[in-house]
Amino acid sequence: MDKPSKSASGLKELINHAISDLEITPDEFNQIMNHAHEDGHLDKEEKVLLAQFHDMINNGTIKRVRG
Repeated sequence: MDKPSKSASGLKELINHAISDLEITPDEFNQIMNHAHEDGHLDKEEKVLLAQFHDMINNGTIKRVRG
């Protein structure tokens, strides 16, 4: 099995930090999205992480709050 990319590892850390309180601010959301797209390529691991992140927002596990 391939090791996750460095960018995917960084993305995972950002997501985990941002959702630690089950809330996400617009700044945290933007930081996560910018990190995911900064190299111009979404690899397989990043796509999975973003899909899980969006699922948690959509199902109410994570609440979007004002910054």
